[in-house]
Amino acid sequence: MKISELQVKDIVAIEDGRKLGYITDLEIDVDKGYVVALVISLKGKMLGLFGKEEEMVIPWNHIVTIGADVILVRTERPKTLPDGYNYPSQ
Repeated sequence: MKISELQVKDIVAIEDGRKLGYITDLEIDVDKGYVVALVISLKGKMLGLFGKEEEMVIPWNHIVTIGADVILVRTERPKTLPDGYNYPSQ
């Protein structure tokens, strides 16, 4: 799958069905060669004087499924983190 194909999919929280926004970037572990997290632009959230959109980081292991039109994600953080992983500050 190409990044451009992911960028057009709605990101939806499974907890409440909210549409969160769209993928704007990926966090990649270049040493290990895999995607660590999705960076999404939150729908309708604007900050600052220049209209910069608010972003949210979704760890890759919070992706439930990637469908034809949507990516379903968990937005609640688990009580324990996988070894070697720290949540980025938001």
